[in-house]
Amino acid sequence: MKRLGFYLPIAIFAGVVIYLAVGLTLDPHKLPSTLIDKPAPEFDLPPIEGFEQGLSSQDLKGEVSLINIWGSWCVSCIIEHPVLMEIKKNNIVPIYGIDWKDPPGEGAVWLKKEGNPYTLIGDDAAGRVAIDFGVTGAPETFIIDKEGRIRYKYIGPITPEVWNEIIFPVVEELRK
Repeated sequence: MKRLGFYLPIAIFAGVVIYLAVGLTLDPHKLPSTLIDKPAPEFDLPPIEGFEQGLSSQDLKGEVSLINIWGSWCVSCIIEHPVLMEIKKNNIVPIYGIDWKDPPGEGAVWLKKEGNPYTLIGDDAAGRVAIDFGVTGAPETFIIDKEGRIRYKYIGPITPEVWNEIIFPVVEELRK
């Protein structure tokens, strides 16, 4: 019985170490989404302040596109912004923006300063549409196929490497 009292804490500690070690090998950018291969959630967002047109799920049909969840408060969004601007400049794929939980006018001010890579932008001040997409934080980017189905979800800022190695190949495959 004394042996059990000695070995039990060691066994529990070893189990915790193994559990944490396995967790450290997982890539947080590859969190599974239950929405993959399903239609994008139905939504109709108003425009952000200073823009005439908002964004709805109907805008996502007809061609492969990206939905980028961002906010002027998002530090990581600053990292990916030059990549998004380059995608727009080269007219590679339409990017639709969902301005997530920004105070009124802040998104428009930020885009005026940094540049606007988005075809259309919807204002999700309450965060309801982001919840429907299963967003856990900004930035998150979804690849949408021609039928309006979510085909890929990327969590984190899009860097040139992420664009070239992950997102662009999926976009190209969906265009075939």
